[in-house]
Amino acid sequence: MKFLTDLGINIDNIDLLNVALTHSSYSNECGGECYERLEFLGDAVLQLIMSEYFYSNTNMSEGEMSKTRASYVCENALFEYSKKINLIPYIKVGHSLDHTENETIIADIFEAVLAVIYLDKGFEVAKEYIHKIVIPYVLEKKVFLSDYKSHLQEMVQTEKKSLEYVLVQESGPAHDKTFKVNVLVDGIVFGTGIGKSKKDAEQKAAKDAIKKSV
Repeated sequence: MKFLTDLGINIDNIDLLNVALTHSSYSNECGGECYERLEFLGDAVLQLIMSEYFYSNTNMSEGEMSKTRASYVCENALFEYSKKINLIPYIKVGHSLDHTENETIIADIFEAVLAVIYLDKGFEVAKEYIHKIVIPYVLEKKVFLSDYKSHLQEMVQTEKKSLEYVLVQESGPAHDKTFKVNVLVDGIVFGTGIGKSKKDAEQKAAKDAIKKSV
């Protein structure tokens, strides 16, 4: 696929690559596997590649490396990388979803594709792939905000306003719940977030509020 061949990578196992690009909403409608197992592996590969980079190229402490790495492997960063390499048009989702607006799906599939590269071509090729995409952002000291709640808290404290997160909806079976949270500033709803955990929904609500305040 062009987004990979442009980076000098030709995947032999095209079927596995297609799985990596398939969201569960599409596989539920059309059959076949979805990306979730590959995303699990890709996340671990990405963490290792970035951990090795910061260990080998900086004198940071363990805590500093952990904090810096988190910025470059967070959802916001993976979404940016996916846009950069033009991955998004290849993602397959069901009719009920618009993948171009869902940063979580896009970030997860970025990791799933990395898993395919690792399985098909080996660790060194996977590392080269990530270095080509991610390290330019590291060298320019790009900061990808991952803790939106802390940032919103700082904004609110500056103006001495109250901040509250309210769970407004909880749905789905026990093993696959979805949470909807509103964030209120001085009692007024400023943002809404939906996630697979309350913490995730709160972060997304904070992100929504920050976007609206900019």
